[in-house]
Amino acid sequence: MVLRDLFGDVLRTLWAHKLRTFLTMFGIAWGIVSIVLMVAAGEGLRKGQEVQARNLGKDVMIVFHGRTSLHAGGQRAGRALHWEEADLVPLATETPDCEYAIPELEQGDVKTHSNFNAAALLVTGSMPPFGYIRSLDLGDGRFYNWDDQREARRVAFLGTDAAKQLFPHGGTAVGETIYLNDVPYQVIGVMAKKKQDSSYDGWDVNKIFVPFSAMRRDFPDKPPATPYTFDQLLVTPKSVGQHEACKYEVRHVLGRQHNFDPRDKEACPIWDTLQEAKAFETMTNGMKYFLGAVGMVTLVLGGLGVMNVMLVAVRERTREIGVRKALGARASEILRQFFFEALLIVFLSGGIGLGIAYGICAMVNLLPMPDFFAGLLPTWKTGLLACSLLGMIAVLSALYPARRAASIDPIEALRYEAGG
Repeated sequence: MVLRDLFGDVLRTLWAHKLRTFLTMFGIAWGIVSIVLMVAAGEGLRKGQEVQARNLGKDVMIVFHGRTSLHAGGQRAGRALHWEEADLVPLATETPDCEYAIPELEQGDVKTHSNFNAAALLVTGSMPPFGYIRSLDLGDGRFYNWDDQREARRVAFLGTDAAKQLFPHGGTAVGETIYLNDVPYQVIGVMAKKKQDSSYDGWDVNKIFVPFSAMRRDFPDKPPATPYTFDQLLVTPKSVGQHEACKYEVRHVLGRQHNFDPRDKEACPIWDTLQEAKAFETMTNGMKYFLGAVGMVTLVLGGLGVMNVMLVAVRERTREIGVRKALGARASEILRQFFFEALLIVFLSGGIGLGIAYGICAMVNLLPMPDFFAGLLPTWKTGLLACSLLGMIAVLSALYPARRAASIDPIEALRYEAGG
């Protein structure tokens, strides 16, 4: 039998059992749609959370000062610790796995106003890499630089909402003057709008950022701290793979500087955003695999439906098979025909399912997405997984009915009566 005749026989058989074929194909298509959409939803959630995590900072570790819980060097437990400017040099020279270790000093009670309005805003001072580390993208103007830091210039970079509060007229704030405790600061830049899902001290859009040297001079740390202390360290590793080594080096340097046990995590608490992101990725991957497994079960059930349809087709066409064998048809030809029928059902319905799934993803992604969700993101791995499962289900669901048809004895087949 030539391929064209074989294909024609398959289509006639499927058309003769339209409802049964449709229901079977629907099961296969729904399994493929389930796999693609569920995995795409998990990927969209993972990607959205990853983007929001980057908005807080680029692989940043926030090193807070704490209180000792272990005895070390003859010192009692329970000592309060405060990081100092003297810690910055050894941190820069003795932490080869860290890219940055910069201080941050904050004041929340600075009286802030412009010539147009007043506002209650957090003022924070740090080094120029702070803008890169904390993902403070430019909306207008520039961020403060090393010249501003060296000369302790009174310049300010405003968060988006801070600029709107201080300059409600809607024009550019760059070049304008704001007053921090009546000290004039020139606005040199405004941050681009950004969304955060976490923070350690408030949303960046509501802050004013100034050089650390100007912050230290005009708004020093308050007692019981000293004029040389600051609130927290911002540390970034040189690469993702070096972040544990970087964390270890920071704890050991600070432990030596302040005479505490580096293993004392309460003395040196660290918010590791990279570790947090990895934990969230593990959670979303588990959810994605679970959803994919649900779709896989649906697909397997669809394959069982194909097998059932083909077994019924073999039973109904038993006399036809007997006649064909009596006229000289080989068992391999019978096997090939029924095998091809089952493969056609599976791959046709699978192709329809893939088309529907990717179409739904494309349409959904045209809609505005909620915060922290990047949309339905089918990847090439999703398509490869779906096609691989489809091929496996096709072969398994086709093999048994085809072998059953090929093994029918022609004499018994000719005696067979439908319904008997």
